[in-house]
Amino acid sequence: MMLSQFLMTLSIDLIPQFFYKKSKDHYYEVEEFKRDVFAIWLCNNRKFTYNGGKITKTIWGFYNYKTYKFHSPVNSKTIGKQVDFKNTTCYTSMQSKSSPLDSFFV
Repeated sequence: MMLSQFLMTLSIDLIPQFFYKKSKDHYYEVEEFKRDVFAIWLCNNRKFTYNGGKITKTIWGFYNYKTYKFHSPVNSKTIGKQVDFKNTTCYTSMQSKSSPLDSFFV
């Protein structure tokens, strides 16, 4: 089996602390990003014309499987700060920044 074929078969089940499950609208893919780090991708099942009907993916976050820690993305190629999984959502591991003024508008 070639390495590229192995990377395609990685499952989100490799990350036992990842409790979000796929739904009818989306699912997750895992790719080896760097040594000791997986990139977790959120994939949308809907078809869009702007990309010719291909699967639309966005980076959910990163997981260091040596330290068992999650990290938010700066972008799809840069690992950000460490985050607590309970402060993430099923759509992203990025932390929302809110100010006291934000609560006034809710």
